[in-house]
Amino acid sequence: MSIRLPPPQTIPDPEETIESGSSSSGSESDEEDQNWDDWVSDSNQLQECRSLFDETVLPSVDAVMKHDISVHSFDINETSSKLGSSIVIPPSKLRLTMWIEFVGFDFHGRVRLINYIRKNKLTPAEALALKGTEPWFSTDEYLVPVIENDPLILEASTDDWSDSEDEEDEPTDPVKKAHWLEKKLALAHQKVAEYQALLYQRLDVGSPSEEIKPKPRDDDTHYFDSYAENDIHAVMINDKVRTASYAQFILTNPNLFRDAVVLDVGCGTGILSLFAARSGAKKVIAVDASDVVEKAKKIIKANGFEDTISVVRGKVEDVTLPDGITQVDVIISEWMGYALLYESMLDSVLVARDRFLKPGGVMAPSQTKMLFALCDAKEIYKDRIGFWNDVYGFDMSTMSEGLYDEAIIDVLGPETVLSNPYTIKDLILKDITIRQLDFSTPFTLVSTAEQRSKISAFVLYFDTYFTVSGNPVPPETQVRNIKEGEVVVAEVWPVGNKSAPQRRQSQSGRKEKITSFSTGPQSSPTHWKQTIFMLKEPFCVSEGTTVTGVFHCRKRQDNSRELDVEIHYSVHKEDRPGETVVQMYSVR
Repeated sequence: MSIRLPPPQTIPDPEETIESGSSSSGSESDEEDQNWDDWVSDSNQLQECRSLFDETVLPSVDAVMKHDISVHSFDINETSSKLGSSIVIPPSKLRLTMWIEFVGFDFHGRVRLINYIRKNKLTPAEALALKGTEPWFSTDEYLVPVIENDPLILEASTDDWSDSEDEEDEPTDPVKKAHWLEKKLALAHQKVAEYQALLYQRLDVGSPSEEIKPKPRDDDTHYFDSYAENDIHAVMINDKVRTASYAQFILTNPNLFRDAVVLDVGCGTGILSLFAARSGAKKVIAVDASDVVEKAKKIIKANGFEDTISVVRGKVEDVTLPDGITQVDVIISEWMGYALLYESMLDSVLVARDRFLKPGGVMAPSQTKMLFALCDAKEIYKDRIGFWNDVYGFDMSTMSEGLYDEAIIDVLGPETVLSNPYTIKDLILKDITIRQLDFSTPFTLVSTAEQRSKISAFVLYFDTYFTVSGNPVPPETQVRNIKEGEVVVAEVWPVGNKSAPQRRQSQSGRKEKITSFSTGPQSSPTHWKQTIFMLKEPFCVSEGTTVTGVFHCRKRQDNSRELDVEIHYSVHKEDRPGETVVQMYSVR
């Protein structure tokens, strides 16, 4: 979905913004404040808007909503709320057991309602007669706006990205805010209880104490099953940038690993555990919830490390460490996914940190950065989207529908990046919290194109850093970009099963040795590739052209291992921002 908005009234200055999404040390309240409402609500309210039932055009959404209430006795908010609490009871279930489904009226439901009224020119009476169970409420036909950039629809979207309600303003004082939240929670519990009692009374299916338990949501089964197959592990181990970087850090830092207790979260085949054992770890605990652990046990035994490495099957959130161990010195894990946060494995690593890492312990890796840039992705467009326009002389462009709504995972050449990258999230693993993994970050990108060029996408990739102290790297640190064909394993790979040579550490101790790698276009390709957000409306830039905006990222509501990304951007012309374009993507 793509939406156009007026130019932003103020342009966020990344140098002056204290942004919790870009650093784990930021204020969590700042992170919460930078959401959809802050960016779009004010400008949306000032747009001219047409009544749902007549040709009246008024200067704001609020004015139109008051007009429809006073003239037509129709309140869009009240109707949406009423339809959102409809009950669907399949006829086949109306015997011994009743199945009750609460149909939540989300952003898309409200959009369908607005477009249905406009397209079919409903009267207020016809609109009020809707029950919320009509078949068209579940189709895509009425997701297409009848009025382009309909302010009523944009107003609906602000509700979808915000948890606020219109009952009363949220207080800023922390103590008052806590009481306010407690009050809202109590009211919510009361409303649910009253509504549940009413349902049981109307449907005559017993009392509320006879609880109907919904099927528990499961985001994990497919995820863990996918890691039971050989192919995925072969791809990861054959990624030399990835595997050799971990090997280099572990095998060249024996002072960190010698006699240490190490926890390997999501061990897979056990390769990182084997590195740790070879580097002198006293005990390594390898944890994984996938069937692959059975093979990991055999691999570990075949290499003679069964006395050092203990394999534990289960989710790290639930397991108990063996041999009475309660704390570990080092946690190693290769948790990164596409766009860094896809698959949400980092959540489990942070739980392991909070459960098991001793004070002063080390996370490896210790830091990752998400980087964002302008991109000329014409080859990706040609291969993935434009391809369908002419297939052996046939127009198959229908097949490209929806491709702009999905992030593309592919490899880009270094020449396609047309701006310096901007760090939209800096994750310090010893400090960051799970809550901070949903974030919004203002960005500024300045074109480095030497000639007029078309920007057809944004590109996202990440850099990874390992430090012996577990502390963040200095801001001026340059990540290592490994080039195609570059030897990356010779200095750490033991030959003939002999221990890897160890280098003496500097006596000065002034500069900490840093191991790093990049997944960006400037480096040799990794299995993570890059994450590409294709633009429905490409734009042209010259050297120095500025693009500002906000990058929103959060876990999908229906699957926490996938991501929803929303990019708001504005291209500056003559030092003034143009209209704001909003495009939404799924990373899955």
